[in-house]
Amino acid sequence: MKHASKWTNEQQTRAEILFEQYPQIEEAYHISLELTDIYNQRINKNIAITKLAHWYNKVEKLNLKFFKSVIETMKNNYLTIVNYFDRRATNASAESFNAKIKAFRAQFRGVRDIPFFIFRLAKLFA
Repeated sequence: MKHASKWTNEQQTRAEILFEQYPQIEEAYHISLELTDIYNQRINKNIAITKLAHWYNKVEKLNLKFFKSVIETMKNNYLTIVNYFDRRATNASAESFNAKIKAFRAQFRGVRDIPFFIFRLAKLFA
């Protein structure tokens, strides 16, 4: 999923062969790069909404089955998704912390003493 500008010569050759054999993969690759480019631009929320709407329409017109879950996510969380453009912040740190809690809990195969579990979390991660 590297940007084409960062491909090595070997990767460029492989991509040309792949895209020649599977044109839908090329379409999907370019569409996904367009979404990445929208998020990499420093634009305000209103412009982002417009650009995302155009991107969404392109994806629907292509009718690629592997983008159906992306389309559904966009439909269900559109306003939350565009909030990223207000402060360019994500919930990645919260998701990371949740993963650490799950791993910690799995290490002990469940939690019986909840107050002690919270105490251990506070000592380890605070």
